[in-house]
Amino acid sequence: MAEHTPTGPVELGAKMDYAEHDRTYAGFVMLAKYGSLFCTAVLLAMAFGFFVGGFFSATILFVLILAIGAFILR
Repeated sequence: MAEHTPTGPVELGAKMDYAEHDRTYAGFVMLAKYGSLFCTAVLLAMAFGFFVGGFFSATILFVLILAIGAFILR
């Protein structure tokens, strides 16, 4: 005969930890924002260093983009 075992989640009706969900989401959004800023700054500095300036001017531009971007994203 067929077994009638529950197919739902094991902790059916358990309390959700919404504070932990909120902290995880906030961390993910922060990582996405600042990770995108870092990737954009690297790409722009590399393009600037290759086409216009050298290594030192590209490094200065990289730091400036990170500083301005972090100020804007706060």
